Amino acid sequence: MFVDFFPFIIASIEIGLIAFALYYLLSFFWNTRAMDLAAGLLVFLLIFAVTGWLHFPVLQTLMRYFVNAAVIGVLIIFQPELRLALAKLSMKGKKFERLTEFDRFLEGLCHVVYRMSERRVGAILVLENQDCLDEYAAKAVLMNAQFSSELIESIFMNQSPLHDGAVIIRGMTVLASAVILPLSDDSSQINRSMGTRHRAALGITQHTDALSIVISEESGKVSIAREGIMTRGIRVDRFRGVLRSLFTPVETEKKNVLKRWIGAWKGQ
Repeated sequence: MFVDFFPFIIASIEIGLIAFALYYLLSFFWNTRAMDLAAGLLVFLLIFAVTGWLHFPVLQTLMRYFVNAAVIGVLIIFQPELRLALAKLSMKGKKFERLTEFDRFLEGLCHVVYRMSERRVGAILVLENQDCLDEYAAKAVLMNAQFSSELIESIFMNQSPLHDGAVIIRGMTVLASAVILPLSDDSSQINRSMGTRHRAALGITQHTDALSIVISEESGKVSIAREGIMTRGIRVDRFRGVLRSLFTPVETEKKNVLKRWIGAWKGQ
């Protein structure tokens, strides 16, 4: 009797695993520009299935080549998000005794960005990566202050003399404020609803490897620009994931883990 239902049980488990994987991935891309790309890929997959069903050999061959290339493209474009999704999946159920310094910085940054987003406070935050941003900071107001969400929010208040410009963050230090950034002329990504703030946020990423965060004063939407590409309407979960995948101090974390292992071994 059980043997008769065994194929049905296996099929049900397989369908459940596929549904869980799709839900888990879609939760990262929902309400973002990435979702539009995913919808386009699904349309091409549907066309591919139709060409096979109607026995169009030439179209089917062309679509097969396209699908193979598209899969590689998706893995490259969404590498940070996919890496974070796999990392979070591997850490499910684990509890950490304390937050690292980077975790506190990231949570503070998420808090202030989306707090300003709710209040529709326009802002640009530039996170320095490998390329030094001293040439832009030198022409602005140098701060060298420890990062805090209260400091960032006070800078971008309309009454503040420093709100008209960008803030550069180096590591976990607010390096400078009222920074003037180069403007982008990329008309393919800048539409009429975007002003100078978005052009500046995109422009700095075309000249350096920095990541810029821009909050629209009109709509309150949060956008991220990196390597000359801007993604609009970023939700807080994906915002946190992208920043963690790009800026987590991996080597420091590995050293801390190694120290804990050595300490535990000595304790035994």
